[in-house]
Amino acid sequence: MDIRIQCLTIDTTDPLRLATFWQAALGWRLETGNENEVVLEPPKGSPEDGVAPDLLFLRVPEEKSGKNRLHLDLRPADQAAAVSRLEGLGARRADVGQGPDVSWVVLADPDGNEFCVLRALKPADQAYEGLQSQPAPTGAGPG
Repeated sequence: MDIRIQCLTIDTTDPLRLATFWQAALGWRLETGNENEVVLEPPKGSPEDGVAPDLLFLRVPEEKSGKNRLHLDLRPADQAAAVSRLEGLGARRADVGQGPDVSWVVLADPDGNEFCVLRALKPADQAYEGLQSQPAPTGAGPG
């Protein structure tokens, strides 16, 4: 197929503020920006460079309302350390109905956009948490 996802677009009332959070969270580079749009790209030479879609933050007049229809799943080497670091950057815990027994942590960025911090993969792991063995509860789960 000769088509690919170029970027994921995130609406926000303050593109630079939100892009700065995600820049620190992911270690990506702020490539272009102005008061109405900011683009983050993976670090040059990283495994994500040229593969992962850019993140484009666009200014909109309205605040976020309701649960995201699309969210990011982050896969760290150490889940607890990543959650602690992200909370230090301004993320907060979020409840989207995930329940207490899930292996991921749901956080929200400074604009309230939910995202998941997954557990680290073990060498034998091949799939996302629980998606092949059980259906995800409504409104919860990675992916």
